[in-house]
Amino acid sequence: MFFTIKQVAEKTALPPYVLRYYEQEGLLPSIARSRNGIRRYSEQDLEWLGLICCLKNTGMSIKQIKHFVALSQEGDSTLPQRCALLQEHKHLVERQIQEMQNHLQKVTHKIEYFTEQYKTALEKDPPSDV
Repeated sequence: MFFTIKQVAEKTALPPYVLRYYEQEGLLPSIARSRNGIRRYSEQDLEWLGLICCLKNTGMSIKQIKHFVALSQEGDSTLPQRCALLQEHKHLVERQIQEMQNHLQKVTHKIEYFTEQYKTALEKDPPSDV
Protein backbone atom coordinates (compact mmCIF):
# COMPACT_ATOMS: atom_id res chain seq x y z
CA MET A 1 0.00 0.00 0.00
CA PHE A 2 1.24 3.46 -0.88
CA PHE A 3 0.22 6.91 0.28
CA THR A 4 0.30 10.28 -1.46
CA ILE A 5 2.00 13.27 0.09
CA LYS A 6 -1.46 14.66 0.93
CA GLN A 7 -2.43 11.45 2.76
CA VAL A 8 0.86 11.42 4.66
CA ALA A 9 0.41 15.07 5.59
CA GLU A 10 -3.05 14.27 6.96
CA LYS A 11 -1.80 11.20 8.87
CA THR A 12 1.20 12.99 10.41
CA ALA A 13 -0.05 16.58 10.71
CA LEU A 14 3.10 17.63 8.84
CA PRO A 15 2.57 20.03 5.95
CA PRO A 16 3.63 18.76 2.51
CA TYR A 17 6.45 21.32 2.36
CA VAL A 18 7.99 19.77 5.49
CA LEU A 19 7.78 16.30 3.93
CA ARG A 20 9.45 17.61 0.77
CA TYR A 21 12.12 19.35 2.91
CA TYR A 22 12.85 16.13 4.81
CA GLU A 23 13.23 14.30 1.52
CA GLN A 24 15.47 17.04 0.10
CA GLU A 25 17.67 16.92 3.22
CA GLY A 26 18.10 13.17 2.88
CA LEU A 27 16.00 12.23 5.89
CA LEU A 28 13.60 10.29 3.66
CA PRO A 29 15.97 9.16 0.93
CA SER A 30 13.98 6.36 -0.65
CA ILE A 31 10.56 7.80 -1.39
CA ALA A 32 9.28 6.03 -4.51
CA ARG A 33 7.71 7.91 -7.36
CA SER A 34 4.97 6.98 -9.77
CA ARG A 35 5.55 7.21 -13.54
CA ASN A 36 4.12 10.72 -13.30
CA GLY A 37 6.62 11.69 -10.61
CA ILE A 38 4.11 11.66 -7.75
CA ARG A 39 5.58 10.64 -4.40
CA ARG A 40 4.45 7.23 -3.13
CA TYR A 41 5.08 6.74 0.58
CA SER A 42 5.20 3.17 1.91
CA GLU A 43 4.39 1.90 5.40
CA GLN A 44 8.15 1.73 6.01
CA ASP A 45 8.49 5.39 4.98
CA LEU A 46 5.79 6.27 7.52
CA GLU A 47 7.69 4.37 10.22
CA TRP A 48 10.86 6.28 9.34
CA LEU A 49 8.93 9.51 9.41
CA GLY A 50 7.63 8.63 12.87
CA LEU A 51 11.19 8.07 14.10
CA ILE A 52 12.41 11.28 12.47
CA CYS A 53 9.61 13.26 14.16
CA CYS A 54 10.34 11.59 17.50
CA LEU A 55 14.03 12.46 17.29
CA LYS A 56 13.35 16.00 16.14
CA ASN A 57 10.68 16.59 18.79
CA THR A 58 13.11 15.45 21.48
CA GLY A 59 15.75 17.92 20.37
CA MET A 60 17.92 16.07 17.87
CA SER A 61 19.13 18.37 15.11
CA ILE A 62 18.40 17.77 11.43
CA LYS A 63 22.15 17.31 10.93
CA GLN A 64 22.25 14.54 13.56
CA ILE A 65 19.14 12.87 12.16
CA LYS A 66 20.67 13.02 8.69
CA HIS A 67 23.79 11.29 10.07
CA PHE A 68 21.61 8.62 11.69
CA VAL A 69 19.74 8.02 8.41
CA ALA A 70 23.04 7.80 6.50
CA LEU A 71 24.32 5.22 8.98
CA SER A 72 21.10 3.26 8.60
CA GLN A 73 21.51 3.15 4.84
CA GLU A 74 24.96 1.61 5.27
CA GLY A 75 23.40 -1.48 6.82
CA ASP A 76 23.88 -3.66 9.86
CA SER A 77 27.58 -2.87 10.16
CA THR A 78 26.58 0.51 11.61
CA LEU A 79 24.27 -0.88 14.30
CA PRO A 80 26.78 -0.14 17.11
CA GLN A 81 27.13 3.49 16.00
CA ARG A 82 23.37 3.92 15.70
CA CYS A 83 22.81 2.42 19.15
CA ALA A 84 25.47 4.71 20.62
CA LEU A 85 23.93 7.74 18.94
CA LEU A 86 20.47 6.87 20.26
CA GLN A 87 21.80 6.13 23.76
CA GLU A 88 23.55 9.49 23.85
CA HIS A 89 20.35 11.17 22.69
CA LYS A 90 18.34 9.28 25.31
CA HIS A 91 20.63 10.55 28.07
CA LEU A 92 20.22 14.10 26.78
CA VAL A 93 16.43 13.74 26.78
CA GLU A 94 16.51 12.31 30.33
CA ARG A 95 18.56 15.32 31.49
CA GLN A 96 16.09 17.68 29.82
CA ILE A 97 13.18 15.90 31.50
CA GLN A 98 14.91 16.21 34.89
CA GLU A 99 15.51 19.91 34.30
CA MET A 100 11.85 20.37 33.40
CA GLN A 101 10.82 18.45 36.53
CA ASN A 102 12.98 20.82 38.59
CA HIS A 103 11.38 23.84 36.90
CA LEU A 104 7.93 22.36 37.46
CA GLN A 105 8.66 21.91 41.18
CA LYS A 106 9.71 25.54 41.44
CA VAL A 107 6.59 26.75 39.63
CA THR A 108 4.40 24.53 41.84
CA HIS A 109 6.11 25.91 44.94
CA LYS A 110 5.52 29.48 43.78
CA ILE A 111 1.86 28.75 43.09
CA GLU A 112 1.48 27.40 46.63
CA TYR A 113 3.39 30.38 48.06
CA PHE A 114 1.35 33.00 46.20
CA THR A 115 -1.92 31.20 46.98
CA GLU A 116 -1.08 31.35 50.69
CA GLN A 117 -0.09 35.01 50.37
CA TYR A 118 -3.40 35.76 48.69
CA LYS A 119 -5.39 33.91 51.37
CA THR A 120 -3.54 35.80 54.10
CA ALA A 121 -4.24 39.12 52.38
CA LEU A 122 -7.93 38.26 52.10
CA GLU A 123 -8.12 37.39 55.79
CA LYS A 124 -6.55 40.74 56.75
CA ASP A 125 -8.64 42.80 54.37
CA PRO A 126 -11.70 40.90 53.10
CA PRO A 127 -13.39 42.38 50.05
CA SER A 128 -16.39 44.49 50.85
CA ASP A 129 -19.74 43.38 49.51
CA VAL A 130 -21.22 45.83 47.07
